[in-house]
Amino acid sequence: MNYAENILETIGNTPLVKLNKLTAELPCLVLAKYETFNPGNSVKDRMAVQMIEDAEASGALKSGGTIIEGTSGNTGMGLALGAVVKGYKMVCVISDKQSKEKVDILKAMGSEVYVCPTDVAPEDPRSYYSTAKRLAKEIPNSWYVNQYDNPSNTKAHYLGTGPEIWDQTNGKVTHFVVGVGTGGTISGVGSYLKEQNPNVKVWGIDTYGSVFKKYHETGVFDKNEIYPYITEGIGEDILPKNVNFDIIDGFTKVTDKDAAVYTQRLAKEEGMFLGNSAGAAIKGLLQLKEHFTKDDVVVVLFHDHGSRYVGKMFNDQWMRDRGFLDDGATKAIDLIKNHIDEPLVTVKTEELVMHAVERMKNYNISQIPVEDVDGFVGSVDETILFRAIMDDASVTSRPIKDVMQKPFPVVDRNTSIEELAKLINKDVHAVLLDLGDGKHHIITKYDIISGIH
Repeated sequence: MNYAENILETIGNTPLVKLNKLTAELPCLVLAKYETFNPGNSVKDRMAVQMIEDAEASGALKSGGTIIEGTSGNTGMGLALGAVVKGYKMVCVISDKQSKEKVDILKAMGSEVYVCPTDVAPEDPRSYYSTAKRLAKEIPNSWYVNQYDNPSNTKAHYLGTGPEIWDQTNGKVTHFVVGVGTGGTISGVGSYLKEQNPNVKVWGIDTYGSVFKKYHETGVFDKNEIYPYITEGIGEDILPKNVNFDIIDGFTKVTDKDAAVYTQRLAKEEGMFLGNSAGAAIKGLLQLKEHFTKDDVVVVLFHDHGSRYVGKMFNDQWMRDRGFLDDGATKAIDLIKNHIDEPLVTVKTEELVMHAVERMKNYNISQIPVEDVDGFVGSVDETILFRAIMDDASVTSRPIKDVMQKPFPVVDRNTSIEELAKLINKDVHAVLLDLGDGKHHIITKYDIISGIH
């Protein structure tokens, strides 16, 4: 009979799958190293078990101990598998930008999960780096994994993933492309492949808000490069020891929007239900088009499974809210379809300036149409009110008609976005959309920008 002694023995030997539609513009053969076939549905299973086994061998992880790690979710899953099979407790520290699905899956595997803020410096005691280190000191008989600097991370891919790719391509692989986070995958696979053939090119996929690309090109760790981003699993605001910049030939950066859009496209056009970093990887590969020839064999590694992103990249409303979904907005009505039912906030000519200010504050808006019994007769915006109040504080007790400007232009639902944009200028900050039956809706600069984003 052919069976595994436990679930850990099923890790590795994942397939290579040819990409077809999304890579049609490329001259080369593109093969995906499809890591979702691991039992934890990600490439991180490989290094998680390697780190556990090496820690056991060194005595760092003892019987009945607790494994503690800061993770974006996938390493935590791999470690959780190891903890279940080998009888350890598992504590995962995760950032709040990670999907709810990842948190729920970790808890389902018996892990205790701490969620920490993303938008803090690594050295901040609230960060998931610092929290994991603190817990390791506080919890008796615990082992802090530290996947970023743990050499067993790179070792797993040098011993496993790299040789698999070499054998599966019969040594014909010419390029390896992968998203870079902790650095273990690119460093381990890259080192092995370059030992077999020094001409193999190794490309890292980075994201905007991460320091890798600029550091690789200039040697400068630029803190101005660090800012919050949405893409999960790649990029860093630190320099992990596992990132071996010497074996990396270059980086290309992919935007959050492109990563999310191509994550959807992989599912809809290739039948590949994958995670957010896969979208970044395939878009990054396409950005590297000029580096490939018809004789090249390019292997791109896809990290994890789409089930962990159902509430995010595979949710159209989530995508739309972030301007990632191109709905083809061309007319005025397209710009407000997501909030068309919201009532129009107005102010009467005889109401006081203070009433307009209160209304702006309560509804968190910057412009208000002014109306009387005959219809719209004027408008006010926060800039006008600010100047008026700064010139004379008593103006708040005067009627709005004393400070109002011309009424906003009125357009119909079929007015093109181009025509709308022409109506907006330094004096006109919004337009009114006539919905019929006496109903109107305001369209602001923000609506137009969001519609064409």
